[in-house]
Amino acid sequence: MLQYYEPEKDYGTPPVQSSEMVSANIDGVSIEVPAGTSIMRAAALVGIKVPKLCATDSIDAFGSCRICLVEIEGRRGYPASCTTPVEEGMQVQTQTPKLAKIRNGVMELYISDHPLDCLTCPTNGDCELQDTAGEVGLREVRYGFEGENHLAAEKDESNPYFTFDPSKCIVCSRCVRACEETQGTFALTIEGRGFDSKVSAGGVDFLNSECVSCGACVDACPTATLTENSIIEQGKPEHTVLTTCAYCGVGCGFRAELKGEQVVRMTPWKEGKANEGHACVKGRFAFGYATHPDRITSPMIRDSIDEPWRKVSWDEAVNFAAQRFRKIQQEYGRNSIGAISSSRCTNEEVYLIQKLVRAGFGNNNVDTCARVCHSPTGFGLKTTLGESAGTQTFASVAKTDVAIVMGANPTEAHPVFASRLKRRLREGAKLIVIDPRKIELVSSPHIRADYHLPVNPGANVALLNALAHVIVTENLHDAEFIGQRCESEAFSEWQAFIADDSQSPESLEQATGVDPQTLREAARLYASAPNGAIYYGLGVTEHSQGSTAVMGIANLAMLTGNLGREGVGVNPMRGQNNVQGSCDMGSFPHELPGYRHLSDAATRALFEAEWQVDLDPEPGMRIPNMFDAAVDGQFRGLYCQGEDVAQSDPNTHHIEAALGALDCLVVQDIFLNETAKFAHVFLPGASFLEKDGTFINAERRISSVRKVMSPLSGKADWEATVAFANALGCDMNYQHPSEIMDEIAKLTPTFHGVSYSLLDELGSIQWPCNELAPEGTPTMHVDEFVRGKGYFAVTEFVPTEERANKRFPLLLTTGRILSQYNVGAQTRRTENSTWHEEDLLEIHSHDAQERGINEGDWVGIQSRVGTTVLHAHISDRVKPGVIYTTFHHPVSGANVVTTDNSDWATNCPEYKVTAVQVSKVNEPSAWQARQQKFDRRQHQLLKQATEDA
Repeated sequence: MLQYYEPEKDYGTPPVQSSEMVSANIDGVSIEVPAGTSIMRAAALVGIKVPKLCATDSIDAFGSCRICLVEIEGRRGYPASCTTPVEEGMQVQTQTPKLAKIRNGVMELYISDHPLDCLTCPTNGDCELQDTAGEVGLREVRYGFEGENHLAAEKDESNPYFTFDPSKCIVCSRCVRACEETQGTFALTIEGRGFDSKVSAGGVDFLNSECVSCGACVDACPTATLTENSIIEQGKPEHTVLTTCAYCGVGCGFRAELKGEQVVRMTPWKEGKANEGHACVKGRFAFGYATHPDRITSPMIRDSIDEPWRKVSWDEAVNFAAQRFRKIQQEYGRNSIGAISSSRCTNEEVYLIQKLVRAGFGNNNVDTCARVCHSPTGFGLKTTLGESAGTQTFASVAKTDVAIVMGANPTEAHPVFASRLKRRLREGAKLIVIDPRKIELVSSPHIRADYHLPVNPGANVALLNALAHVIVTENLHDAEFIGQRCESEAFSEWQAFIADDSQSPESLEQATGVDPQTLREAARLYASAPNGAIYYGLGVTEHSQGSTAVMGIANLAMLTGNLGREGVGVNPMRGQNNVQGSCDMGSFPHELPGYRHLSDAATRALFEAEWQVDLDPEPGMRIPNMFDAAVDGQFRGLYCQGEDVAQSDPNTHHIEAALGALDCLVVQDIFLNETAKFAHVFLPGASFLEKDGTFINAERRISSVRKVMSPLSGKADWEATVAFANALGCDMNYQHPSEIMDEIAKLTPTFHGVSYSLLDELGSIQWPCNELAPEGTPTMHVDEFVRGKGYFAVTEFVPTEERANKRFPLLLTTGRILSQYNVGAQTRRTENSTWHEEDLLEIHSHDAQERGINEGDWVGIQSRVGTTVLHAHISDRVKPGVIYTTFHHPVSGANVVTTDNSDWATNCPEYKVTAVQVSKVNEPSAWQARQQKFDRRQHQLLKQATEDA
């Protein structure tokens, strides 16, 4: 859906929420607006534009530019329309000779200290200063440029994505206010006074400041002072396409702005319900990977991984793969092949993968990368609440009084949501952080957690039980809610368990590592809040008791009545853009779309009738089962779409052994990743910019993904899967992804009302969307739980087998960093590597001193399964006995040392607890040297294929 480029309308000031209405007359036009609405916004609502410079509807009014002055009958002076609210009966004039003279004079002063280089300015034609000068009728400037001015101010080009040109700055403070109000970083300020006033990034350049490169300041700037480098280099875009970000689970809406099929910039969409016009450095700027030279754009095949790749046509590639898969099944049986789908792909694409496996392979050996991140969320929430998803909208946090952030790091992994949360905290909400590490939310500018509970890695369940124990034994629970909404027998059994002294903070202190009194105070704070919300991430799920911890979180929410309204709830922070969707689409080996078990004959009958096949009622293999069976020689063929399991999955040595044992590995991706080094068939993938479809974010929001450029390989991912399916004899005949969504809606009750036309009409939809909720469901479990009555699950704490000892005395935990994403395949191919060139090992000074380790030293990390080497970073963010690293760079080998211990219910790997020893070394590890040698060999084979072609 192409649209000619047109900036979004700016109403001058943010909307006001008020049930009281007031009437006024503006330039002879009568209007009724909510009380508190500014005159400027009211005028804009009836099509009257008041000239402005410092005002914008994304931040609060400031009233500094003196351009938006108006006349009000019966009032002296000329008040600023952006800061003056409409009052009942008010008579306003926005255009009078006196106002015109004042505005002209003020604008003349601005222009007298501004470069007159409009014709060569990169924002010519897209500049509010230029537009406003025309609106006020400025035709000449009486003041010369001979006196003191700022025209020679030096540019700051340190940031790789935008340039700061202070010579063009009018000191309107919009960038400063955007950094404060929208982003919440407070990196910018106004230095000096009077004529010497200037915008400053804390006295240093932008790159070395606290700026997080979200782009809010660039969006807010009314001049060319802050300009994207892409605009400077490529010029102004001429049309736009609305789409959805393909990074984290926030699911930000974007306007992809283009010249032809060249993306010039990505601008956050103000109407996007998940982000409301905000963005982060990844979504805003890191889109260049889509056209990176490393992209593989031709299908390739080879008989052995030691042979050079051969570039072939799409038909030859899919037929080669199909013949190999059928031969494997003939020799080793129907269950000897399977597929892994990706949470980076669209709902339509992952739906086709599970359909291909069930209807084409004839088994249920399909799994998704959600297995290794949020599968415990599905199990835990399904068990307790009846639905495998979060309960609220992101916007709901604006009504939260106490937030618990557990095992999540929003400022790094979900920064747009973090900005919402920080705004609410600045307004007075309280915060409890449960994390082994001091994340930014524990203490940062204008934000300080009320309680930080530095739980020992692996002890989440013990801590959750201790919190619940305090609430129950001190009678802080919501007895009325529990009596009305929850199963009484289950609650009684759970209450007896949790009230026992063995679950007290004092009894569990050795396990949790948290001071009992601090824990008790945190429990009281959450239980006493009018609205308490819990936000959790992979630090909860990626444990041997991940599912138990999720049930413990649901227990806490039910115990305190914090479900079924805004400002409360259980909110899993999904890691990748479509983790929720990939689960919803039936990507697990035991479920059909909509989380319906294969054993249900009625559900199977629906799909059998639609697909014209008989479905196997027995669950298939999970990802770990596939790899174990591959090593054993029983599983021989794998179709891996968009997942780099060789880098992302635990115990790398085991994964590589499994991949190397396959007779045929088909990899579909945009880059030749670590997994593709073991592949026999490479099908070039498409980036989100090259396809149509939908994503589902962490708040169950279905959003449109729209193609802005033609697929570089000639096919979008769904088309590649269709081609492979047809080569296998599994008939698929779709002309557009909308037809796939129609099939999903037909077969899945929670999606019955979903269609592309409804998405175009509403912008996005939160499922369930069906006859009972035709426009979606923002808040779940309002009157009753999906399962009927809520279920309190007994959550016995079982210590992980992965424990520190004399040989491995430290516990390694892992996480993400703001500038990089997941395994880094995308962000490492952008300027984001400016901020994070390598993964570092955070170690406490006490542990470092014991081992003679200094800042920047190479340190070897040895676990029970492997060894790798990283540079050390001495930090007080981790406590003694705990070390931390990220996993964005394949050469780091973070998963070489992680074990294959996993969650008892879902096999989600226990990434967050690995017992290790750390010692100072002089050079990288043998594994890294071998990996680099392997990399060079594979790139030689790729280069040979290019030369042969």
